[in-house]
Amino acid sequence: MIVGIGLDVVEIDRIKKAYIKNKRFAHKVLTNEEFKLFSGLKGKRQYEFLAGRFSVKEAFAKAMGTGIGKVSFLDVELLPDPLGKPIVTQSPFKGNVWVSITHTDNLAASQVILEKS
Repeated sequence: MIVGIGLDVVEIDRIKKAYIKNKRFAHKVLTNEEFKLFSGLKGKRQYEFLAGRFSVKEAFAKAMGTGIGKVSFLDVELLPDPLGKPIVTQSPFKGNVWVSITHTDNLAASQVILEKS
């Protein structure tokens, strides 16, 4: 049974500017494992990654019905499975978390579906 759906779209340039202004921004958004992946990327791909994770976490909070604040960015972790598919490996939700993430030249968008079995 689906109990929540969240959608978020973010401008990659906005996230890039936040990171350039304050390098700690990435630590506020990314878990330690996500940050390790982020650190291995370069240039535009690094900003796409950060914007994508930001978007997923915003979409997750919307699906929970709380928004960011009651659910923090660090409460949710999104890592690739062995084939590269993004999966939520940590969250406060007890059930299945389905996620889809995409990028255009300057947008990152994500959708999160929360399902209880």
